[in-house]
Amino acid sequence: QVQLEESGGGLVQPGGSLRLSCTASGFTLDSYDIGWFRQAPGKEREGVSCISSRDNSTYYAESVKGRFTISRDNAAKMVHLQMNSLKPEDTGLYYCARFGGWSKVALTWRRDVSYDYWGQGTQVTVSS
Repeated sequence: QVQLEESGGGLVQPGGSLRLSCTASGFTLDSYDIGWFRQAPGKEREGVSCISSRDNSTYYAESVKGRFTISRDNAAKMVHLQMNSLKPEDTGLYYCARFGGWSKVALTWRRDVSYDYWGQGTQVTVSS
């Protein structure tokens, strides 16, 4: 069955870096766009980044542009999120998800209803 598993979260000081990984199984990763979301306590889940399958186009939330980089390794069935210059407001539970494909990714990647499968999440805490 379709599964997504996140890893790489942890506790890091402000200004530090983390690399999150999303491992896919049960489907052909190179046929799907993959997104990263995060949810902080008491806040709604928000789209952080997405990478397309067709041409590796990337999309970022304004709050992470220039600090986060999404990439994919289809052979390894993994999608990575490199997070640099981390801030306390980056704290949250980070999820990867498979884009459902029923809408244009460039227009709807930030909407969680656009995704059909989700991982369980990995916790990122940025604190001194």
